[in-house]
Amino acid sequence: MRTRTRARSQIRHRRRLALLLGPALLGLSLLSPFSSSAATGPALPQGTQTDAAYAASQAAAHVTNVLATAGQTSCYRPEVPYTVNSGPAGAYSGMTPCPASGATTGEDTGAAGPYATQVGSNPGYPAATPMLVKGHSESDLRVDPTDPNHLIGASKWVVSAEGYNHLLGFFESRDGGRTWPVQGHIPGYEGWTDNTDPVGAFDSWGNYYSLLLPYQFVYDPDGTHDFIPGTAQESNPAVPSQAISVSVRPHGATTATQWLTTHGGRPDYVATYDSIGNGPDKQWIAIDTNPNSPHPNRVYAMWVDFHSKTPVPYVSYADARQDGTHTDWSAPQALPEPPATPQGATYLLPHVAPDGTVYTTLTNSDPAHKFCCTTIFLDASHDGGRTWSTVSTVQSNITAPPGSYANTTFRDGIEDTFTLGAQPVNGHYPLYSAYEDYSTGVVNVLLTASYDDGATWSAPVRVNDNAAPVDEFQPNLTTGPDGTVSVAFYDRRLPCPSAGTPEATAAGLALDTVNAKSPGVVPYGAANYCVNTSIQFYDPTLNPIGHNTRLSAHTFDPQLDSPVEGSSTFIGDYFGNTVSGTNDYTTSVSTYDDGTNPNHLQQQLVTSIPVPRR
Repeated sequence: MRTRTRARSQIRHRRRLALLLGPALLGLSLLSPFSSSAATGPALPQGTQTDAAYAASQAAAHVTNVLATAGQTSCYRPEVPYTVNSGPAGAYSGMTPCPASGATTGEDTGAAGPYATQVGSNPGYPAATPMLVKGHSESDLRVDPTDPNHLIGASKWVVSAEGYNHLLGFFESRDGGRTWPVQGHIPGYEGWTDNTDPVGAFDSWGNYYSLLLPYQFVYDPDGTHDFIPGTAQESNPAVPSQAISVSVRPHGATTATQWLTTHGGRPDYVATYDSIGNGPDKQWIAIDTNPNSPHPNRVYAMWVDFHSKTPVPYVSYADARQDGTHTDWSAPQALPEPPATPQGATYLLPHVAPDGTVYTTLTNSDPAHKFCCTTIFLDASHDGGRTWSTVSTVQSNITAPPGSYANTTFRDGIEDTFTLGAQPVNGHYPLYSAYEDYSTGVVNVLLTASYDDGATWSAPVRVNDNAAPVDEFQPNLTTGPDGTVSVAFYDRRLPCPSAGTPEATAAGLALDTVNAKSPGVVPYGAANYCVNTSIQFYDPTLNPIGHNTRLSAHTFDPQLDSPVEGSSTFIGDYFGNTVSGTNDYTTSVSTYDDGTNPNHLQQQLVTSIPVPRR
């Protein structure tokens, strides 16, 4: 998601307000370095497991790991350069020109001149030369319905962590995630300062749709981001200030440059906005690939537009064609909200049931009451997106996490996730929602389900089975073809590696000396600090299948190479989780050096685990 850190800018949601006003004014707590706080959440069906058992579960479950983005050199010419270098502390290294040897990706780096959407930029823009892509934070992962071995991941493609300067990039595998030889930035929208929030979907022919959020800002002399300078002061007045747009990778594409980026002779815009009074954010996409649906291959795009603190949710749709093109996008339509939530809603997460019904959750954080509590509700369309209704409240009065987690500076991400099952239970396709809950003083992941088309929801169960109280966050749900449910999440139960160990060296902990919450203190052995990726499986009625499994083979330090957003840093608001064939795949951040990441940059770690038999 986007960030606006200047006092005069629009406040996007609770986390943005925390950055601007400080946690004390919002009633949020920042705990002292290396601390944990209060204890247990709801009882969990599988019971707790020891940290030792959790640590060993990765090998026992035959999980594979690969740093998918560490093996290629990618470069592009950014629209707005940023020259601050804060390193080597924190593994920062500033913005670096593309090496003389060039990119290995085969992408258009912009070395021959500005990209098409950069023509018309104001003097001083774009950057004089291509710059090296270093970090890869936040991610999404999708599987081709025509080929279970074909996966496409997407993430932020960062050229300056200090300046939060990035486009979106992709990485592609055709051998079931073992190798990722094709990757690069997603083309067509280089003329904006940033392009953000990776998310994509395949149609039934194997065309991959990437829904994009390109937007402009300029850097003020003090380094802050100015999102509303006015058109004349923007880096590129020739393009809209902000847009929701699409790039399509057609079925059979084999190189980094094979994307369809225009529609009707212009960039493939779903919606465009100027910078005054608008703030489009957190777009999401779903495509109806169900053969028995009345609307096969309908593409649903959703996003919100922030007006001050109020996000207004929108949907638009088009019908995909076999050649990778599509019909015109429908006029954006505001989604309905319950009368009791007048402050708007965000986090739209559309999914399509086998009968063609489109569902999405929406999240309201109650800005009118100082973001006291979160409510998740459910909308549905039964006629291909033409009309919508609010079905139910999934959960209300959820205690939201603080804007920044204990001990570290990376900020909170998307609070909830939503999916549906492919197999009916008692004649209905089950719906599932998982969300973060801070009612115990640490973040736990809770999970609920509906077996009557969203009319009622089960009592939540706790997902994370750690015994000691630490933060478990950013859940991401998916289901397999047999109905098995998986919840992937970031996990802080294991302490950082101890000083003098090979794991501490490979984790780069010696570079972690610029944490504002513990200045000059290297986090050797720190609790509730370093991060792993975990997963929990369930049957369709939420009976747990075993315990949490550790997916990442190594713990990583979230402070390293973490893009800077005002006083906070960033590891992503969410990460990818999907099932392909008999395996569950995730793609998440890691700064660990497995031999391919010596500079401890944010890379995308792809894990594969066999879906357990029930």
